[in-house]
Formats: sequence, structure tokens, C-alpha cells
Amino acid sequence: MNKRLIIIAICLFTTLFGGYQLMTSMNTKQTFSSAEIRYGGNGKDVYELQGRLKFLGFYTGNVDGDFGYNTLKSVKWFQSEFGLNVDGVAGSKTKLKLWEATKDWKPTASDLPPSTAGGGATAGTGGGTAADPSNTTPVNQLGLSEQDLNLMANAVYGESRGEPYIGQVAVAAVILNRVQSPSFPNTVAGVIFQPGAFTAVADGQIWLTPNETAKKAVKDALGGYDPSGEALYYFNPETATSKWIWSRPQIKQIGKHIFCS
Repeated sequence: MNKRLIIIAICLFTTLFGGYQLMTSMNTKQTFSSAEIRYGGNGKDVYELQGRLKFLGFYTGNVDGDFGYNTLKSVKWFQSEFGLNVDGVAGSKTKLKLWEATKDWKPTASDLPPSTAGGGATAGTGGGTAADPSNTTPVNQLGLSEQDLNLMANAVYGESRGEPYIGQVAVAAVILNRVQSPSFPNTVAGVIFQPGAFTAVADGQIWLTPNETAKKAVKDALGGYDPSGEALYYFNPETATSKWIWSRPQIKQIGKHIFCS
């Protein structure tokens, strides 16, 4: 008899626990999709990401569903505060931690993606390295968005403020040269955030607010001005520790930077 009761108790526990697990799984699936959410992404996942970050005070911009550089800074800030790997990518660990921290978040109308003509929510994309062209208006012949130009200005300022203006244009030109080279990622964000590519990303100076000079340097480089001589690399000989960079064919020196092919 006792053995029978034990078996019944075990079955009952298994059923209840299984039901709880199923409900937890269903609740999780009702939030973010399984895709990583990256810079340049857009759509429903980004709306939710921005809404939850805003609920916690990490994000102060518009909840627009576009993963721009302000959203990227907010994700990095959140990751830093919660002891996560600070890479700006909302992967499974970041999404879970954010969900746990915002269980009381209830999206308002402004936190939700607009309905399409058919009445459904826009699906969008959670990740990727470039925003959907339909949501990002190209502002130049290369098809770069305003977000791309802002990110480039951040990089130019973080990497070369204090350098002569021509040197700042040269840094911007190197970024564009890499975007157009088959040896590098084909997006601005992909080039700038490629691991180990830029010192300003590694030390956080990429997030300093760029001045008008850096912004103008980006525009001049975008207009075709390339004082680097079509360089793909540059380095400061006073601080460079990589032996490999010295092996690159040198084109010229501008200010403190040597530009290489």
C-alpha cells in the first residue's frame, strides 16, 4: 500500500513539475525570439529590447525598433552593470537577465511595433549587421545610413581627436576602404566592431561624443577625399605593440599615424 502511494506521489509531482516547466517555457517564448539582437537590427525584438531597457533607465531614446548606436550604448551599459560580457550584443544571457530584471514591465502603445496594412505586427529582424534598407534611408552613394555616419564620427573622434584634420579624414577613409574591401566586413558596424580592429572600441573611447570636426571628416571621406592613399590600416609607432603591423607596406605618415596597405 505504501509503495503504491509513493508511486502515485511521484507521478503527481512529475505531472505538476512538468506543467510548471511548460508554463515557464511558454512565458519565455512570449518575450524575445531566439535570435541574437545586434547593432543594425530592427523589428519586434528591438522594440522589446528598447522598451525593457527604458523601463530600467538604461535607454532614454525613442522606442523605434531600430538598433542604433544609442541602443548599443544602452545594452553595453546594462551588461556592465549586471556583470555580463560587455559586447553590445543581446544574446541569450543578456536577454534572460534583462527579462528577469523587468518582469513588471508592461509595454505601452509606444513600445509596440506599428501594425502593417494587414493588421499584423512587423516581423523585422533581431540581428544582422545592417539595418533593413526600408527602415534606414541612405544618405550617400554608398548607401550608408545616418546611424552609420554617427558611428563613424564616434570612431574618428575616439581614434584621432587631436590629430590634424587631414589625419582625421584619413581615419574615416580607412573605415570606408575596409567596408569596400573583400577582406573585411561589408558594413560600418562590422568593420568598427571587428575584434581587435580599433583601440577606441577596446578602451571605450568609441562612446565619447564626437565634435563637429570628426563629423565633417566623415562627410569629406564619404565625398571621396582619401588622404590615406587607399590605406586599410594605420598605427601609432610610439604605442604600437604588434609586430605584424610593422610588416605592412607603409604608404605615408600623417600626424602620429602611419597608414599602410
